[in-house]
Amino acid sequence: MSGSVLKIAYVGLGGCVGAIMRYSMSVLLQRYVESWPVGTLVVNVTGCFVLGVVIDWSERVAWLTPEMRLLFATGFCGGFTTMSSFVYELLEMVRSREYYYAMWYGGGTVVGSCVSFVAGRLAWSTIMAGVRVLWN
Repeated sequence: MSGSVLKIAYVGLGGCVGAIMRYSMSVLLQRYVESWPVGTLVVNVTGCFVLGVVIDWSERVAWLTPEMRLLFATGFCGGFTTMSSFVYELLEMVRSREYYYAMWYGGGTVVGSCVSFVAGRLAWSTIMAGVRVLWN
């Protein structure tokens, strides 16, 4: 298999798993809150946390190859998070004049996702610092 085809396969495999996880998590969470897209919110915030971990991890360890970064960051996180669903649900709230919910959903997604990304990086940095202390 050529290098380009292999890279596409990594992204496709990660995206497939991420999309299945997104759908499953959204369906599960919507059972508890039907009137609000809590599933999309949780998936996007969680996905940003995972992306923060993957990015920090890839900058610290040599064995996380560019191909593995394609699998996890581009593939899995790209398939797991869903900006299109977020925009659709947000604009449906605005169209329905549910401005209060739209404000909290939009703000919660954007702020929560940014905070989760930073938290993922910090969590992984802390874990790696602890591992280095234990190994020395």
